[in-house]
Amino acid sequence: MSVPLPSDFTARTVDADGIGIHCVTAGDGPPLLLLHGYPQTHLIWHEVAPRLAERFTVVLTDLRGYGDSGKPAPGPGDAEYSKRAMAADQLAVMRQLGFTEFGVAGHDRGGRVAHRLTLDHPEAVTRLAVLDIVPTRHTFANADKDFGLGYFHWFFLAAGNGIPERLIGNDPEFWIRARMTARHHGGDPFDEHAIAEYVRCFRDPAAIAASCADYRAAAGIDLTHDNADAGKLIEVPLLALWGQDSFVGRTYDVPAVWREYAREVTGQALPSDHYLPEEAPEETAAALAEFFSRPPARRC
Repeated sequence: MSVPLPSDFTARTVDADGIGIHCVTAGDGPPLLLLHGYPQTHLIWHEVAPRLAERFTVVLTDLRGYGDSGKPAPGPGDAEYSKRAMAADQLAVMRQLGFTEFGVAGHDRGGRVAHRLTLDHPEAVTRLAVLDIVPTRHTFANADKDFGLGYFHWFFLAAGNGIPERLIGNDPEFWIRARMTARHHGGDPFDEHAIAEYVRCFRDPAAIAASCADYRAAAGIDLTHDNADAGKLIEVPLLALWGQDSFVGRTYDVPAVWREYAREVTGQALPSDHYLPEEAPEETAAALAEFFSRPPARRC
């Protein structure tokens, strides 16, 4: 199967302080970094990125541990997969591509990396968009039975002793398809070319180990970092998008939650479940284009 991106998208691997980060670029205009979630790669943006490339220089990357990016072995405490480390990768990529300031949009895990990137490097990020998430710190602080059932994978993937790695590795295609179809109701169907790529990448045991470390970090070192930054607000404009049929949309007052973490928040629900860029690509692209086309935010 061929990759569902137009031929004018150029792929390369960028050395981010010793970690090879796979990225794809296209377009002309203000730089816009697009970050994927679990269990995807940069191809989650395959319908959205071509639309945005008409107005922006889009940079699509595979997060550390995912897709065709480097996958360092997790160590004690999973610091290699902290959102701080993953965010530093993305900053290094944008610097090497020649961008000192840029907008960033992240879905799912990519939204958490984008949140940390904006906190750690506020001088670099001009605007931030987060797709179908509320902050990790808020999520764990308010977890209940419904969250445990709806987001059981947070706890399954964070389990130790090689349990999720062994079980997922036994049938990665089943895991990918089951995880994604459980969070898709209505909207556009998933592209089989993209699904095949997600499965290909998860056939690598290093990718499974890395993604589990990502979730273990979320429940450990990421919370340490987030608690240390409690009360520190995002100073640039933040756009929150969520699926009207998603767990996030049904459970949280998304803009209200983000207003506890950011100074200027706008948001809207889109006609999808969790995977906005794949289920509602036209609406996602339109909302992102409008937000990132606004005049530059005034920095304090």
